[in-house]
Amino acid sequence: MRLATERRGDILLIALKGKIMGGPESAQFHEQLKQAIARGERKVVLDLGGVEWMNSSGLGLLISGFTTLRNAGGEMKLAHSTDKIQSLLVITKLNTVFESHDTVEAAVKSF
Repeated sequence: MRLATERRGDILLIALKGKIMGGPESAQFHEQLKQAIARGERKVVLDLGGVEWMNSSGLGLLISGFTTLRNAGGEMKLAHSTDKIQSLLVITKLNTVFESHDTVEAAVKSF
């Protein structure tokens, strides 16, 4: 998994790419969130358009990030969920937890 960050006003955009399967790369994701929260950022959009595959550990990564932000008074929204990821969210009923948008722009506007 690779990630890149970008700011759009008061919103942090985190673009994830590759395979999200937990492991040591998840620490990088959590560190980005912790740093964002420490800076006072509370609005995060995860761009999942470049994600090839996600296993249960990857879903756990999304859930823990969502919980971390929520506990800090923030929000995390998903954008560009591929059909595979959207299917995983539906099967696990996480589509009722995560707010998902077709584009990054739509997710940013939803704040």
